[in-house]
Amino acid sequence: MTASDFKETLKQQFPPEGLSIPLTALWWDAKGEWAQAHGLVDELETREGMAVHAYLHRKEGAASNADYWYARAGREFHRPALDAEWDALVEGLLAGQ
Repeated sequence: MTASDFKETLKQQFPPEGLSIPLTALWWDAKGEWAQAHGLVDELETREGMAVHAYLHRKEGAASNADYWYARAGREFHRPALDAEWDALVEGLLAGQ
């Protein structure tokens, strides 16, 4: 699946089967379901899950919480714009599948 294919699935009511948990969280986030997305990664102890968790807290406006999760994910930076970070996370996660 490409990033374009992933974005096309956002027209559906539910995420496609077979997505990783971090990708599913980003899918729900793009649909405006922040709580659903956060619930998926809240206790996910993988680098990918923690990176998505950091992004979600940044989007929420909780900078210190986001910084904590960025550090746990081993990331010292993020993209300036949230939409660019979402795109980069999706592309990176898809490449890793």
